[in-house]
Amino acid sequence: MPRSAPTPLTDDDYDFLVSVLDRFKNDNAMNLEMLDGFFASLICSPKLIMPSQYMPEIWGGGEMAQEEAYESMEEAERFMTLLMAHWNHRAQTLQNDDVYLPLLLEDDRGIAKGNDWAKGFQRGMGFHQADWMELLDDEEHGGAMVAIFALAHEHDPDPEMRPYQEPIDETQREQLLVGLAAGAMRVYRYFEPHRLMAARVEDAATPHRRESPKIGRNAPCPCGSGRKYKQCCGKATLH
Repeated sequence: MPRSAPTPLTDDDYDFLVSVLDRFKNDNAMNLEMLDGFFASLICSPKLIMPSQYMPEIWGGGEMAQEEAYESMEEAERFMTLLMAHWNHRAQTLQNDDVYLPLLLEDDRGIAKGNDWAKGFQRGMGFHQADWMELLDDEEHGGAMVAIFALAHEHDPDPEMRPYQEPIDETQREQLLVGLAAGAMRVYRYFEPHRLMAARVEDAATPHRRESPKIGRNAPCPCGSGRKYKQCCGKATLH
């Protein structure tokens, strides 16, 4: 039975994340909307990606964020805690096959455009690109990426990359935003067998942990004979 999704962050939590993300000065640093799309992509990914791999993408590069981004160690810890809480909520939503609603920011006119979310999703695809190509080449399922690519490249510097030559109208944008949500859910389901297989391979490659402490060669044999282990039961394994 699917587990209930973790509680989403509060408005205060999101405000805090926004305040910290705004302090990252790198041109490639993410805002909250891009972060949400980035997380969605990583959660949908055919293979597990560790935080040590993807965290630098959030602040735009480098092993650590700029020191001035945090006012205290407690603030840095809260930032990381909230990031993981948001990740867990989004992951559980997709796992439970619940309705997935992208977290989109509104402009000064109250319009959510979705461009940054789509760009964040694309950045997540930078990990394991070869596996993502399988989906893109799939005629039946590759359509899940149409809305994501359309919004990611709406204002591309290269006019050839733009999906529409004319500005997107309100109706088109609404359809594309619905496509973002549906696309993320379709991609998650598509790569589910890949994630299960990758998990099995990882488990098989992980050395089994010894269930009892290792016995030294010169230690008393645990059988109680009074002789050294190497001269008693250990002979079977030492020779």
